[in-house]
Amino acid sequence: MRFFSRFLFAGCFSLVSLASHAETVKGLYQVREPVSSQSSEERDQATQRALDTLVLRLTGDPKAAQSPGLAALRKDPQQIISQYGFDAGPPEVLKVDFDPASTEQALRRAGLSLWGTNRPSILSWWLNDSAEGSSLVGDGQSSAAPLRRAAQHRGLPLRLPLADLSEQLVATAPNLEGADATPLRAASDRYSADALLAVHAREEGGQWQAKWNMWLGDKKEAGSVQGVDQAAVADAVMLAVSERLAPRFVVKPGASGEQLLEVQGMNLERYAALGRLLEPFRARLQTVDGERILYRVNGSAEQLRSQLSLAKLQEVPAGEAPAPAAPAQPAEGAAPVVAPTPAPVPQLRFRW
Repeated sequence: MRFFSRFLFAGCFSLVSLASHAETVKGLYQVREPVSSQSSEERDQATQRALDTLVLRLTGDPKAAQSPGLAALRKDPQQIISQYGFDAGPPEVLKVDFDPASTEQALRRAGLSLWGTNRPSILSWWLNDSAEGSSLVGDGQSSAAPLRRAAQHRGLPLRLPLADLSEQLVATAPNLEGADATPLRAASDRYSADALLAVHAREEGGQWQAKWNMWLGDKKEAGSVQGVDQAAVADAVMLAVSERLAPRFVVKPGASGEQLLEVQGMNLERYAALGRLLEPFRARLQTVDGERILYRVNGSAEQLRSQLSLAKLQEVPAGEAPAPAAPAQPAEGAAPVVAPTPAPVPQLRFRW
């Protein structure tokens, strides 16, 4: 395509590091469910749980798995499973690999909203209080394992701090439970994450409960959960976070029409990053003009703003849009000039 080759040529200047911290979630279509045996009955039950987990991962909607459009799939999940097997524990788990293409097709046919694989990275400040004392969970510690498993189970890209002495002085219970994220933001800069998750978990009477706060941009979410142990409370927190984040990014079929999106300041590296970000919106490249690129996308303006904010793109105000070129005037006595077809006008404009 002529315009694409022009873009490749124009993009061959020095590439710069992107400001995007969003991550492509690995293993999004692999689900691990604990089992008590390898019997066919246990396998079938675990497969159903794996399907429910996957649908929740991809939609963020706890009711989606019971959608009437998925009734046939629930009767025969094998039609979207590429392979499965058992992994020794403890605990022993059934590992189910779902085929991405057929899974997405089935969910879209059912009219469900989908959340793409490119998701906001989350830095978690997690403080555990138990009879053994208080400890901040750090990257590389054994206490990080339940958090990582829970984040993977819920399809979230999780990061953890080093939990050095200076960070332990900041990640106190009052700061984690407070409404002001300023102290934690200063300590979080070094990790370059999109979202900030503060969790204070404590053990009382043999049960675990946790209060959590999350900040993404200027939006704040909060809640509380409980569980029988650390693993259960970690999964409950990640589930709650997933359900709060998903509505900002899922693309609802038929909820909004097509839009034209222009992005300025493009180069090759940014083109690749933008393609991943726009994946859920079924973006179709229309034209390339120097450093400007035009896509036709499916999605609402708010969803696009949320998604593009992950790459720190800035919206171009309507008043800054380039004025259309004045039509050429024919010389005296010359044949009239046929006016060219007007260029499509983007509804949304962003720049790097």
